[in-house]
Amino acid sequence: MHASDHSTLLNRETGLLAFNRRVQEKAENPDIPLLERLRYLCITTSNLDEFFEVRIGSLKNQIMERKSEPGPDGMTPQQTFERVSREAHDLVTREYQLFNDTLIPALAAKDIVFLRRSIWTEAQQVWVREFFEREVAPLLTPIVLDPAHPFPRLLNKSLNFAVSLEGTDAFGRSPKLAIVQAPRLLARVIRMPDEVSGHRDGFIFLSSVIHAHVSSLFHGMTITGCYQFRVTRNAELQFDEDGVANLRTALQGGLPQRKFADAVRLEVVNSCPDTISDFLLREFGLGREDLYQVDGPVNLVRLMQVPDLIDRPELKFPAFSPGLPRALKKQTDIFAAMRQQDILLHHPFQSFQPVIDFISQAASDPDVVAIKQTVYRAGTDSALMEALLAAAHRGKEVTVVVELMARFDEETNIGWAQRFEDAGAHVVYGVFGFKTHAKMALVVRREGGTLRRYVHLGTGNYHARTAKLYTDFGLFTCNEEMTADVTNIFSQLTGTGHPLAHKRIWQAPFDLHSNILAAIRREADHARAGRPAHIIAKMNALLEPQAIQALYEASQAGVRIDLIVRGVCALRPGVPGLSETIRVRSVIGRFLEHSRIFYFRNDRAADVYLSSADWMDRNFFRRIEACFPVLDRRLKQRVLSEGLRPYLNDNSQAWLMEADGNYRLRTPRKGSRRITAQMDLLRNLAD
Repeated sequence: MHASDHSTLLNRETGLLAFNRRVQEKAENPDIPLLERLRYLCITTSNLDEFFEVRIGSLKNQIMERKSEPGPDGMTPQQTFERVSREAHDLVTREYQLFNDTLIPALAAKDIVFLRRSIWTEAQQVWVREFFEREVAPLLTPIVLDPAHPFPRLLNKSLNFAVSLEGTDAFGRSPKLAIVQAPRLLARVIRMPDEVSGHRDGFIFLSSVIHAHVSSLFHGMTITGCYQFRVTRNAELQFDEDGVANLRTALQGGLPQRKFADAVRLEVVNSCPDTISDFLLREFGLGREDLYQVDGPVNLVRLMQVPDLIDRPELKFPAFSPGLPRALKKQTDIFAAMRQQDILLHHPFQSFQPVIDFISQAASDPDVVAIKQTVYRAGTDSALMEALLAAAHRGKEVTVVVELMARFDEETNIGWAQRFEDAGAHVVYGVFGFKTHAKMALVVRREGGTLRRYVHLGTGNYHARTAKLYTDFGLFTCNEEMTADVTNIFSQLTGTGHPLAHKRIWQAPFDLHSNILAAIRREADHARAGRPAHIIAKMNALLEPQAIQALYEASQAGVRIDLIVRGVCALRPGVPGLSETIRVRSVIGRFLEHSRIFYFRNDRAADVYLSSADWMDRNFFRRIEACFPVLDRRLKQRVLSEGLRPYLNDNSQAWLMEADGNYRLRTPRKGSRRITAQMDLLRNLAD
């Protein structure tokens, strides 16, 4: 069997939904703190939103273009859509059953209550009315549907109400339907004062507030129904390279259209009559298969704020303080520390602050003459970006490679690009058609009459908030070969010419793919020669067919292969004659697994690489990625003992993948110790 045989590959979209089911299992787990279970439910919903915006949007485009060629898994776009539609409907049904039947009662038992309109006391009704009149009504714009008022353009994922009416208005009109859109700046969940709610933590939904007082928007008319709904739109942004003179200008023009792009899903409250649901489907150009009828708020993601509004530590994960590597505990001068040794950071167990300090110290150091950095996702409030701006204001040569096409962060990155330009920094947007996904920062410092380079390379974004939530590695080094490679990559991004051969770093789209394949095949050669051979690879997704085929061939040669793939994996493990020596697991824990680690035993060399790239077509061929070796023997052991082995030993949060693509949760054997990789790392690395 070969990877070209469709039976050897699994479907990407169904794999993504399977990952979402694993996340949903966390919300169902009674051993997890209650408010964290609510967070997991919100994460599931958020993931599903993105699935529709990106993957379903892409499938619908392919179907509309009448593409009928099967994908690598043998399924056509239409077949894939029909399958994932069924699975997505089941997933949504399960979400709301969990919310209504399990989480709501469990929260109520802790005196955390979502007060429904049907049970409001008189005092609560008075408070809600005053809140509506003061905070909500002035922002609402009811739009009646008639020849002078066509169906409005509704924002992607906005909360809306379809209001059915009876009666005649002051102009003699007899409208039957109106649309009310809730402004986005209003919180969807509102905390009610304790003395009014009668509970320790009482909340109401904005939808309930509007529903209760929607009649005040249509004076003299009779309201016969009010129904929440939400439309999800395709999030893809496409540009014609030949027609774009300035990417930022084109993006600024295209971003507003995303909010009103083609619809891919309609969610309605399950009390909504078919006549209104069908009307909305027609308006959005959708079919019945795109309709999701829900028993509760149409956007559970907005409940993500609730745990932060509740001061109940016992209902959340224990707080922790991230630690520091020993090299930085005794040396506050980060450049001096780097001259002594390479330094490895393991987030979130270890602090992201040294990365901020690296740029901050460079900005204030009179001997630093230049700073170059890639920006993929940084967030709207970033101390690191402010330090870069400060460096530019102080007259240092600052070059920032801003990836404008980082999905859903485009507006934020445009804002940073403008501020960097205003500060006098060199701002470039990489290479059109290739996302700059590599995480690199380069500092050039004058020392003793010569220039010395220092770099930070990472598996994750330069984003302080996600560094507290995602597992990632970062490496500080002033190794001359590594810093020369990074300098060359920056030269590619800002200039032009053929790529220079790198000494240490593997780079996409040039040699990362070929080097990965060569490393896999080298392990197969070792196995055939009777030498021990072992591959351990940790990543977010494994989809690229040639890499999968190489792994199959290595397995058939006798290589032991352990894959830790958080999300979607198209490889089938444990198939006799194909992949008997391959094991795949997915770890879903408190933190989002995000690091990419590649270990090749290579006889006794034990090669360890960290990377920004997953093993996907886009990462290998359509992105600029960096895959860098860990050269220091001690740090190499740290990566193995912190980034790989704990996850292979995890028997509590690891899901083992079956050959058919299904997953089963690994559980401790009777009498054996419960091993939870992330919790063990917190104990060992955090302060």
